[in-house]
Amino acid sequence: MNNNEDVLNIIFKISNNLEYEVDKNNIVTILEKQDHRVQKFFRKLRFRIPEYKKITLDEYASYVFLQIDGRKTVKNIGENLEVKYGDKAHPIYERLLLFLNHIDVNCHYVEKINL
Repeated sequence: MNNNEDVLNIIFKISNNLEYEVDKNNIVTILEKQDHRVQKFFRKLRFRIPEYKKITLDEYASYVFLQIDGRKTVKNIGENLEVKYGDKAHPIYERLLLFLNHIDVNCHYVEKINL
């Protein structure tokens, strides 16, 4: 990644093993399976540990997440954000890249497919 144009041309796809739900208002809830061996052990002891940890994204994050389709570039997603939210989405690319980097590097919800 040597310049802004490269960054704007990145394409992400949703990770294959990610489970999520979308409600009628297009709000995304990520379902993180809680199947660590410690969690399984405590479940056997009848502790109430939910099978999934649910993480509900806000309106903007849900909109961006649902744009990630393995075809749209960061630039395409940013343009769609601007059309839908106008000035409320600014600064578009700074916020968008921060979010995409977070759900890629820290959460592993998405992955880059065109490096």
